[in-house]
Amino acid sequence: MNTIIGKDSVIEGTIKVQGGVRIDGAVRGRISASESLAVGDTGTVEAELAVKTAVIGGKVFGNIFAQDKIELQSKAVVEGDVTTKNLVVEEGAVFHGRCNMKETSTEPPPPQE
Repeated sequence: MNTIIGKDSVIEGTIKVQGGVRIDGAVRGRISASESLAVGDTGTVEAELAVKTAVIGGKVFGNIFAQDKIELQSKAVVEGDVTTKNLVVEEGAVFHGRCNMKETSTEPPPPQE
């Protein structure tokens, strides 16, 4: 992980990370990471996400684009559409949205204003 956003942190805006990012606090806006995104149990994200892999343990409100994989852990709550090659949903996770699994897409969809 290159960037860690702590439990009591609140960030608004666009976050671009070369490498991975872990969120245990609150983020609103857009997040892109060249590698992984991890949202911890205490993390709350209201953002459009574009990453290589995503592991969600907290709450995400917004669309997720992950080139390789999205994993929704047992305490995860996701409200938004997901696009990825592989989706793992553990028992207990809550997912409200659509899932689009594409084998060839490597570019995130254009941001919605």
